[in-house]
Amino acid sequence: MLDTPETETPETHVYDKPPAHANADWTIDQNWQAYSAEDHETWDILFARQQKMLPGRAAQAFLDGIDILKLSQPGIPDFEELNRILMDATGWQVVAVPGLVPDEVFFDHLANRRFVSGNFIRRRDQLDYLQEPDIFHDVFGHVPMLADQRFGDYMAAYGRGGLRALKFGTLKQLARLYWYTVEFGLIQEAEGLRIYGAGIVSSYGESVFALDDASPNRILFDLERVLRTEYRIDDYQQNYFVIPSLDELLRVTVETDFKPLYDKIAGLPDIKIAEIVEGDVVLTEGTQEYARSQSGEATVV
Repeated sequence: MLDTPETETPETHVYDKPPAHANADWTIDQNWQAYSAEDHETWDILFARQQKMLPGRAAQAFLDGIDILKLSQPGIPDFEELNRILMDATGWQVVAVPGLVPDEVFFDHLANRRFVSGNFIRRRDQLDYLQEPDIFHDVFGHVPMLADQRFGDYMAAYGRGGLRALKFGTLKQLARLYWYTVEFGLIQEAEGLRIYGAGIVSSYGESVFALDDASPNRILFDLERVLRTEYRIDDYQQNYFVIPSLDELLRVTVETDFKPLYDKIAGLPDIKIAEIVEGDVVLTEGTQEYARSQSGEATVV
């Protein structure tokens, strides 16, 4: 069974207006005092098993972020304390929201270095699966990377790009970039491939699958290729794209005018999941055995 939340992508934000208890920008109080002892214990269980799993698997920037933000302290982090450290490091802060928010709100927060997070935590019987991202996915999965200046700058640039994509009608294409980097990205480090995407680092099973299993393709990151490539939201990924460095990811994002690229790919077909195409630099051509072993059709975007 898939053991990560169905991770957020901009095109899944569906609400029209903030609920009554939310502010105009959709933020709410984290209400840290309301967490129960069981809530804190659930965080600690999830944290402990990932902390044991990730050394030698997670990107150094992610591991450094855990230390910088002092996330190894017991219990669900208090955003007020967390933000004091994160703001000093990269100018980012974490803001609580009541659920998935509208696209424009999501992108505006990112562009202004605010990462939106749910404030609820999964139940003890949901350790291995829940549908909507919770505070463990959002904070443990995403926030350590925001303590790295390069990745923080990339996320802010993505937010600005998202606001442009809304005007161009190209959100579907840009969402693929988020999915294959922020959620399910791999990076090449001196010691080998490492994981940095939040959907992987917060998932016990996919932390192993993404690096060790023979099933998925592992392909060198290419921006145009990623924007054309479908992804699945219901199970482990069939493709992972590998960036050579965070510097390169930031450089490509900042130096590329996306509008001509959107125009170029508008007349090209989407690239199907697991398809290898001309020009790919394939690090691992997967067997796709895992995907074939699952019953039913994949849910793809």
